Amino acid sequence: MEFCRKNSKLQVMKLLLLVVVLVGLISFEGVECRKKGKKKVKVLDEYIEYSAMSCRAHVASLTDFGGVGDGITSNTNAFKAAIEHLGQFSYDGGSQLFVPPGQWLTGSFNLTSHFTLFLHKDAVLLASQEESEWPVIAPLPSYGRGRDAAGGRYISLIFGTNLTDVIVTGDNATIDGQGALWWQKFKKGKLKYTRPYLIEIMYSDQVQISNLTFLNSPSWNVHPVYSSNVIIKGVTILAPIVPISPNTDGINPDSCTNVLIEDCYIVSGDDCVAVKSGWDEYGISFAMPTQHLVIRRLTCISPDSAVIALGSEMSGGIQDVRAEDILAINSESGIRIKTAVGRGGFVKDIFVRRMTMKTMKWAFWMTGNYGSHADNKYDPNALPVIQGISYTDMVADNVTMAARLEGIDGDPFTGICISNVTIGMARKAKKVPWTCTNISGITTGVSPKPCDSLPEQEVTSCPYPTDSLAIENVEQKLCSFRANYK
Repeated sequence: MEFCRKNSKLQVMKLLLLVVVLVGLISFEGVECRKKGKKKVKVLDEYIEYSAMSCRAHVASLTDFGGVGDGITSNTNAFKAAIEHLGQFSYDGGSQLFVPPGQWLTGSFNLTSHFTLFLHKDAVLLASQEESEWPVIAPLPSYGRGRDAAGGRYISLIFGTNLTDVIVTGDNATIDGQGALWWQKFKKGKLKYTRPYLIEIMYSDQVQISNLTFLNSPSWNVHPVYSSNVIIKGVTILAPIVPISPNTDGINPDSCTNVLIEDCYIVSGDDCVAVKSGWDEYGISFAMPTQHLVIRRLTCISPDSAVIALGSEMSGGIQDVRAEDILAINSESGIRIKTAVGRGGFVKDIFVRRMTMKTMKWAFWMTGNYGSHADNKYDPNALPVIQGISYTDMVADNVTMAARLEGIDGDPFTGICISNVTIGMARKAKKVPWTCTNISGITTGVSPKPCDSLPEQEVTSCPYPTDSLAIENVEQKLCSFRANYK
C-alpha cells in the first residue's frame, strides 16, 4: 500500500514537470532552431503590441515573399507581391505586413485597403537610388503640373490611392529617402519630373501614419492629399539643414478634411507643416479645401522657412485650423500665410495658442506678394480672402522682427486678433519691430507695441474654438501579434 502511494506521488510529480516544460516551450520568446537542409537557422519569436485605429486578423512577414534585409538587394518586388497577396483579406479582418529588423532597399510600392504596414524598431527602409524603380505619374489635378517641372512626377516611395483604413506605423522604425542624389539633380536643373515624396496617400479615408522616423526625403516627407480622417502622430522628421535639402517639408495636408497632427518632432529644410489646397486656376477649379485641421504638441526647427505655413498653394481654400502647444526653435517664422494675386481661394478661421518661439527672424509673417505661379494662365482678378486670424498666449525671445504683415492693395487681410503675446527682441533686432500694410484687426496685451493697423482694445483674449473635432475622438486600439523572423 505504501509503495502504491509513493509510486502515485512520483507519477504526479512527473506529470507536473512535463506540464511546466510544455508551458515553457509554448510561451518561449527567444531563439529556436529550424533545420534548413543541413544548416540550422535561428528564428526569433517576438510578441509586439502597438496602438492603432484598426487591428488586423492576418499577418505576414516580408521575408515570406523573398525579402532580404541586407541593404543591397532590391525588395521592390517582395513588397509588391506581399501586398498583392494580403489584399485578398481586405474584407476578412484586414491584413498586416511585418518588416523585420534589417535594411530593406526598395523602390516605390502601393498600399491596399484595410491594411497595416508595420516596421520593427530595428527595420530601416532604404529608398532605391535607381530612377527605374520610381514610375512617373500624372500631376495632381489641383496643381496642373509638377512643382519641380512642368510634366509629371515620380511616384512616392510609399503610395496609395482610393483606399479605406490604411496604417503605416512602427516602433520608431526608420524610412530613409537617401535624398542627396535627388537634391543635387534638382539644384543642377537635371530633373525632367518632380521629385518623389516619402509617403503620399490620395483620395483615401481613415489614414494613420505614426511612430516612425523619416530621414533624407527627396522632397516633401508626408503628403496626404484629397483625403479625410487622417491621423499623423508620434512622427520624427529629419532633413539636413546644412547643406540645405530643398523643399523637404515635413507634413503637408493638402485638400484634406479632418486631420490630426500631434506629438511630432521636425527638423526641416523648408516648412515643418505646410497646409495646402491647390495652385492658382487649377486649385480654384478643383475646389477642395483643407479644413478641420488640428496641430498640437509640435516641436520644429526650420531655419529657412516656417513652423506652420498656410499656402502658398491655397487656391481651394483653407479653413478651421487649430494649432496649440507649439515649440519653435531657430526658425525663420512661427506662423506664415503665403498668397498672391491670382491665387483666389481663402485662408480663414485660423486659431493658434500657447506657442513658444526661440531665436526667430519673424514671429508672424503674412504676405500677399508670394509669386511662383503654376503658369501664365492664372486669373489676375482672382484675389484671395484672408480673414479671421487669431494668435493668443505666446512668448518669444531673440526675435529679429516681431511681425511682417503685408496684405494686398485693394484686398486687405482682415479680422486679425493678437492677444497676450510677449516678444523679446534680439540685440541686433530691426529698429521697427512691426511692419503692416493693407491689414486690419485688434490686439490686447501685446509687446512690443504693434502697428497702428492693430490698435489695442480691451478684450479678454482672441477666440479659440471650444468644441472638439471628430478626428480628435477616434479611438486607438491596442493591437498585438507574434513576429517570427530570421
